[in-house]
Amino acid sequence: MSRVLVVTADVLRPQIAGPAMRALHISGRLAEDGNDVRLLTTSPYCEVSPQGFTAMAAGPELLAEAEAWCEVMVLQGYITLHHPVLAGSDKIIVFDVYDPLHIETLALTRVATGPLRDGHIRLSIDTLNKQLERADFLVCASERQRDLFIGQLCALGRANALTYDDDPTLRRLIDVAPFGLPDEDPEHRRQVLRGVVPGIGPGDDVLVWAGGIYNWFDPLTLIRAVGGLARKRRSVRLYFMGLRHPNPDVPPMKMAVDAQALADDLGLTGRHVFFNEGWAEYSERQNYLLEANVGVSMHFDSVETRFAFRTRTLDYLWAGLPVVATQGDFFAELIEAEGLGLTVPPEDPEALEVALLRILSDWDLAEKCRARVDEVRGSFRWSTVLEPLAAFCRSPRPAADRAAVGAAPVAAPEAVNPSSRSLAELVRFHYQQGGIAEVGRRAASKALRMTRRSER
Repeated sequence: MSRVLVVTADVLRPQIAGPAMRALHISGRLAEDGNDVRLLTTSPYCEVSPQGFTAMAAGPELLAEAEAWCEVMVLQGYITLHHPVLAGSDKIIVFDVYDPLHIETLALTRVATGPLRDGHIRLSIDTLNKQLERADFLVCASERQRDLFIGQLCALGRANALTYDDDPTLRRLIDVAPFGLPDEDPEHRRQVLRGVVPGIGPGDDVLVWAGGIYNWFDPLTLIRAVGGLARKRRSVRLYFMGLRHPNPDVPPMKMAVDAQALADDLGLTGRHVFFNEGWAEYSERQNYLLEANVGVSMHFDSVETRFAFRTRTLDYLWAGLPVVATQGDFFAELIEAEGLGLTVPPEDPEALEVALLRILSDWDLAEKCRARVDEVRGSFRWSTVLEPLAAFCRSPRPAADRAAVGAAPVAAPEAVNPSSRSLAELVRFHYQQGGIAEVGRRAASKALRMTRRSER
């Protein structure tokens, strides 16, 4: 077995988001396979005590020690951008690209404009390209994503004679290891919604929105649909499980603010629409899900949607919930193919209202959906979906083309002078200093200075 280092930039706390969830489950799965596993977060927050492996918050010194210790590294996100000791390593590196950085950045920065946004997008593309150029192995979340990344690998020259002859399918270079769900079925431990949240009663029809409200989601169409549905079915209640991201470096999302404002304007807040101002604890999420009737996931028609893998929908499957979702993503196709719920066109509140009314009022339909969910969810257990990564770690090896040239490491990123005239370098510097929140703060400050100059 191998000494495996898993590194995430996300916080490891009772309230966690997708990257940390995935890092935890990857670490647990690899430890169960007999590997010696260390999980490090480069954030200051490590408040978990997992069994079978160690988890710690790491500064530069501990990162360097862990890099020297390990045989295999599993890295995600912008880790190599911020930490040259990992980017320049000659160890075997697996990059977890389940969240396509460049496409997410297009959606995340949509509220911004001008050169600063362009610089951040270029930074995400450059970061991802360097990972694809360096990787010994890659895992992504779906076959659709894999097609995307194979195209990018072809453009970068990684789909070459050596990697093709090593495996014409290229699965020895990139394979699918989706987000998963627990092997254990959920157990309701305590009331959290019905009879607890003022306005949500024991007999109400509860729609649950798991996870946060990000700019690429469409809660506005859902809120409008609930407003219309409430005139026909007074018992409908929509509950958003989290507004405040557990990572304090993640800034408030404009869409979350807009969703609250719309619910207020329509007179739905506290009557038919409810917001958890914080974030549901990961170990408590099943209590919310098991008190719901339906899980909902709404998004826009975009390239982000096409290549996304909505982890919240997995939680709905875990809890046996029928799902109502917007068409266009991986899970919408699965819902339609397997009869797990209903799908609707993007930004169509009337169609969504009809679908919600149907799933809430047609008991036979809802039960058929639940039965199909029970049959499908087993294929998404963490123990199953992470097998390609586990298999690689049982016999880790450099990628065929890297082995042929001595597995030379990628050049470590250079330090950036904040006084540089290069916009891309400025974006990169500010991102290193404080993440996207710092980039946004700098952009706002620059816009204010430009406005003041124009007023003189």
